[in-house]
Amino acid sequence: MSGHSKWATTKHKKAVVDAKRGKLFAKLIKNVEVAARTGGADVAGNPSLAEAIAKAKGQSVPNDNIDRAVKRGAGLEAGGANYEAFAYEGYGPNGVALYIECLSDNRNRAASEVRTALTRNGGTLADPGSVAYLFTRTGVIHVPAADTTEDDVLLAVLEAGADEVIDQGESFEVLSEPTDLPTVREALTAAGLAIESSDTAWLPSLHIELELDAAGKIIRLVDALEDCDDVQNVWTNADMSDEVLAELEDA
Repeated sequence: MSGHSKWATTKHKKAVVDAKRGKLFAKLIKNVEVAARTGGADVAGNPSLAEAIAKAKGQSVPNDNIDRAVKRGAGLEAGGANYEAFAYEGYGPNGVALYIECLSDNRNRAASEVRTALTRNGGTLADPGSVAYLFTRTGVIHVPAADTTEDDVLLAVLEAGADEVIDQGESFEVLSEPTDLPTVREALTAAGLAIESSDTAWLPSLHIELELDAAGKIIRLVDALEDCDDVQNVWTNADMSDEVLAELEDA
């Protein structure tokens, strides 16, 4: 399975570093609440809730915040909102495809925020289905490479449904079908391997390599979209070389 992106790896590392930002916490908590509302508060019987909680804990969201979100979602505590999950599709500079996941209690507000962020940063909304076919929903787990080897990871996930293990230098990226993600994660844990993050992602089937100027524009656009309260994730088929990424980090 293709879809590995140096920029995606950089964004993943940035997310880990920025995990204590209030806005990221709010998005993770919202995800937990929605999962509890959809499938109930029993983690054992609600895989979506288990995933949402694992992701929140992986980003150091306090347990009390997670517990309250579960109770709100399950109707055991007042204050829950009626969130709806939906997505927008768009294009950025250089024809880069954008798949924008939203979770909101006000679709009109979300649409306005997304449209404004796109327009102000050189992007445009696209018709439904225009770019979605370029992306595949995939389970993604990052295992720190410090105390293990690629063979250790492969041996642990071989029978658990993993499709591919990618050596990223500082970590190993384990890809699987979304439905196999819990099983793969459990196999890694049973093998005594640490898990840096576990989540599902929309990975592109092909990438558009960007030079410095276009890369900067795309990053500004994605940052603007991710800054919208109703936007949960932004996926693109943009990619950038190590040299371009280094120049952007030094800028």
